Amino acid sequence: MSASEAVTDALRELHRRFAGVREGRRADYIPELAGADPDDFGIALVSMDGHTYSAGAADTPFTLQSVSKPFVYALALASLGLDEVGRWVGAEPSGEAFNAISLEPGTGRPANAMVNAGAIVTTALVPDSRGTPAFDRVLTCLSRFAGRKLDVDEGVYASEAATGDRNRALAYLIRGTGTLPVDPVAAVDTYFRQCAVRATAVDLAVMAATLAHGGVNPVTGEKVVSPEVAAQVLAVMATCGMYDASGDWLLRVGLPAKSGVSGGLIAAGPARFGLATYSPLLDAAGTSVRGHAALGALSERLGLHLMRNPALPGSTVTLVTTADVLPTAPSGQRVRASRERVGVVAAQGALDFTAAERVLYALDESGPERAGAVVLDLREVTGADSVALALLHAGLSRLAREGRRAAVVDPGDRLGPPDLVRERTGQDLPRFGSREEAAAHCAEVVAGTD
Repeated sequence: MSASEAVTDALRELHRRFAGVREGRRADYIPELAGADPDDFGIALVSMDGHTYSAGAADTPFTLQSVSKPFVYALALASLGLDEVGRWVGAEPSGEAFNAISLEPGTGRPANAMVNAGAIVTTALVPDSRGTPAFDRVLTCLSRFAGRKLDVDEGVYASEAATGDRNRALAYLIRGTGTLPVDPVAAVDTYFRQCAVRATAVDLAVMAATLAHGGVNPVTGEKVVSPEVAAQVLAVMATCGMYDASGDWLLRVGLPAKSGVSGGLIAAGPARFGLATYSPLLDAAGTSVRGHAALGALSERLGLHLMRNPALPGSTVTLVTTADVLPTAPSGQRVRASRERVGVVAAQGALDFTAAERVLYALDESGPERAGAVVLDLREVTGADSVALALLHAGLSRLAREGRRAAVVDPGDRLGPPDLVRERTGQDLPRFGSREEAAAHCAEVVAGTD
């Protein structure tokens, strides 16, 4: 187990807490979706450094459905620009259900790209050519966001095509106003295939993290869209992504989000993380019941609300290295002549959940293959909230259980008084005023002279 397992522990706890929820029903109006396992429930989080954490059925494949909409909107924006896309589809909350007839009086534009009417228009805007059909562009775009090649569930596609008369009616209605730039049949067929693209909760967390990371996939490092496009998509997700429940979601959870009727749900913390859940039991608005509950609880527990806790500037971890230290033994004791390797991690600034996750991962990077002991330097840390402290304590506790020794440079008692640290970490954590003193202490312990 690693120190950063503290993040996974938080996801596992949420999974245990909500796995027994039985409210909601599957989307049986698409026959193939009615066969989903009602017990499936997965949660995933991807950080801006590409670290992936998950719990439950996070690797179970399912179709994207409406979760595909933000990413195809990003493709249209990247291809045509905001002004041109805005000619065809608006960016205002509709206040109505996902399949409502939300067309702007006078222009016939759909209200936004997150409702079905707007999503059909957005898909129709994707450039189409004999050499590169529109759907090939869509699938390539979704795969780049996910960081791997995705595919189509042909059974779900066929099921949607057989039962999607309302979406066809929407397309013909929009075409009648002059705001659908292609043939309605072709537009809806591409849209059905887009919705039937298959992914996992981990994939969706990577996709959400790519938007949060300014359009750069944090796992592959590929620039998928520009920072401007990523910001535009997140803005529409924040105001429109949860349909007629978008305002309440933003008020209570505080994250740009998008739901889908197969049970997928994504949320993004700009410059911080991507989140995703999967559970096929839906509420009346078509949102996963367990996913909604879990992301709401996670936001509250970890202080993720966008308006309450904006992203912190600058780098949290300023140093990750190992030092070769020659242990010094007390008089009369023998010491090995070889130098001992001690990991060193230094942090700065104010620590919240995102910053603490980076520190924990840095502790892992100075792991047993590099050093048997680690020094955590907190001299430049200006403060830490309760969530960050809980994660650091949990990570240090794991180090102790793994048999690794740790020392901290913590003159300001950032981790709390010694008795509290002992209670939370299960160890007496020695504290020093300098990195060198702490490293020398760790070397003595490893050498067996302490």
